[in-house]
Amino acid sequence: MKKIERTVIHLEIADEHYYFGSLAAIYTKYDPEEIGIGYGSLRNYGLSDLKPYKNSKCIIRKGVLKTIEKGVVSKVAFK
Repeated sequence: MKKIERTVIHLEIADEHYYFGSLAAIYTKYDPEEIGIGYGSLRNYGLSDLKPYKNSKCIIRKGVLKTIEKGVVSKVAFK
């Protein structure tokens, strides 16, 4: 079974949770002032699964979304 992994960015802001496919995607919904950090600074921060970004406005975490190859679910579900 081939596993596929994708990066996911988790933004926690104002007691709400949002998920993005990239750091840049955050800035399509929020301005740097709203989250307290600009895109370039966030890229330079070195966000990782072990090193989330935190400030007084938000928490940004990087993780991995694990999926499986299309069509494999039916094979797994009925074993």
